[in-house]
Amino acid sequence: MKVRVLIADDHPAFLAGLRRTLSAVEGFEIVAEATTCAEALTAVDRIRPDVAVIDLGMPGMDGITCIDRMLATHRKLKIVTLSESAEPELVEQVFKHGACTFVVKTIGTGDLGPAIRQGVERTAFHAAGLPALQSATAANRAGLSERELIVLRAIAGGLSNQLVAKQLWVTEQTVKFHLTNIFRKLGVGNRTEAARWAFAHGLVSDGELDATADRRS
Repeated sequence: MKVRVLIADDHPAFLAGLRRTLSAVEGFEIVAEATTCAEALTAVDRIRPDVAVIDLGMPGMDGITCIDRMLATHRKLKIVTLSESAEPELVEQVFKHGACTFVVKTIGTGDLGPAIRQGVERTAFHAAGLPALQSATAANRAGLSERELIVLRAIAGGLSNQLVAKQLWVTEQTVKFHLTNIFRKLGVGNRTEAARWAFAHGLVSDGELDATADRRS
């Protein structure tokens, strides 16, 4: 069964390129196009696609508001966002409001389709096209220790406390202790918020996610 996709962007050339790129992705079917958030919302209500790929900078409505309104009535819809900005605060906000994927529009054409497909198929958050960041720098700014960074990457990849403890040869209580410190240093309240922070700040790569999935299986 094909994944039915809505694409929305106010730049005709980019929209056409997006159409060509995603039409070539196996299993994807473009079922609607839009150039404003209002058009995208109407199309979602009428056609009920599986995935909405939306530009955050379309006129007439804030992109975050558009996400909220889509998910308010279509909770199973997967939303992929496109943006010219790669600011960690924006990435984190997009994930917080329910999008599954954040793609920077400067990403290579050949990487766009796979990035969106990976984001749709993953159970965790997915960010693509972010500028290379020094993980150690981001972690140091947050005050994370090396061990806390390892734990953060593990939970962002979906590992349970039990599996993290097994990998690190420590007790689950020790993992919980690290998580308490991580949450405090990042100013978050739970694992999901910590995972959003990790993805927004480029601390988790696709390679690390794939390795985590192998260890989880």
